[in-house]
Amino acid sequence: MSWTPDGYVAVIALSNFQMFRHIPSPGWTLGWTWAGKEIIWSIVGAQATDQGDCSKFKGNIPHSCERSPAIIDLLPGVHDNQKYTDCCKGGVVTSWGQDPAAAVSSFQVSVGLSGTSSTSVKLPRDFYLLGPGLGYTCSGATIMPPSVFLSADRRRRNQAMMSWYVTCTYSQMIVSKNPTCCVSFSSFYNPMITPCPSCACGCEGTANCIGSRSQIQSVVGSQPSIAGDAPLLQCTNHMCPIRVHWHFKANYKEYWRVKITVTSFNYGMNYTQWTLAAQHPNFNNITQVYKFDYKPLNVFGSLNDTGMFYGIKYYNDLLMQAGPEGNVQTEMILRKDKSTFTLDQGWAFPRKVYFDGDECTMPPPDKYPSLPSIAPLNLSMALALAFFLILVLMVLMPLML
Repeated sequence: MSWTPDGYVAVIALSNFQMFRHIPSPGWTLGWTWAGKEIIWSIVGAQATDQGDCSKFKGNIPHSCERSPAIIDLLPGVHDNQKYTDCCKGGVVTSWGQDPAAAVSSFQVSVGLSGTSSTSVKLPRDFYLLGPGLGYTCSGATIMPPSVFLSADRRRRNQAMMSWYVTCTYSQMIVSKNPTCCVSFSSFYNPMITPCPSCACGCEGTANCIGSRSQIQSVVGSQPSIAGDAPLLQCTNHMCPIRVHWHFKANYKEYWRVKITVTSFNYGMNYTQWTLAAQHPNFNNITQVYKFDYKPLNVFGSLNDTGMFYGIKYYNDLLMQAGPEGNVQTEMILRKDKSTFTLDQGWAFPRKVYFDGDECTMPPPDKYPSLPSIAPLNLSMALALAFFLILVLMVLMPLML
């Protein structure tokens, strides 16, 4: 943004362009390694986790002298003189699909012992992003045309002295070799429930899972688990932190109704600003969604078969840890497309489901709820039915005469 006698003042903005993956509590950590002996004189809207060795400075002590600083967001409620635009949310960054305005976090940093022109500045290297745990891989810094921004009164266009960007991409496989959620099915026309596949999220944690609520107090500490730690799970056949249950509730003449329940089996954390995404060919005709916010995601242009669901702010945007309150539910009504709607071949169930951006394990197709078969009457049932009809006729005949 501007040059200083021994460096520059810069604004760093983190933009989350992922449609249905956010950065939950305890928030992001951004780090890099300086190319030279740069220091951070001051930061507004964030802070470095370590000051480092600043013993050679007298009088004005830098905010951080670390060669590889790690920067975190400030918590809500800080004093106004510490705030910067889009800061101070505890590192929580909403997904772009949920709220683009809240999918940005930024802060201002004053760098010293650095170059003082666009030709002498050396770009930092080895960028990394924790969101809040592992999963992101960052590119090197790339110089781009200087950013242009509007003044406070939005009547003047200002231009930065210099700009560069870093792109970080997410891979679920870096975080864990196992999925983090699973899907189960049920329907009004079949009493059988299709459960999550056994060990859908791996069964390595069965030795440390919680079998009954009486064990919780002796195991669960007062501090919540940090993303990356092994989750403390309730003992289940699937051993997943999250289960998404899709229930085909009713079939009307022009519409059909679905109930979705998201249940947490994780005793170690709450899920803030959670998101649920699903793929189904009838999502282009969703008529009503109850208790959740809904947004269509036109991933493939005009093909509208993917939707994102998320909680209503201050109502159910927080999915509590495992227990009686550890679930959120919605129902939705979809208009039938007579050319495609069918109860056969598991058509009424989703093709893919994602929770907080992670793809969930689906049941195998041969386990989907099937339509009840009409078996032929056996001889004893036929005789019983005939006897019953004869008895009814014998009772009704005198009344008819």
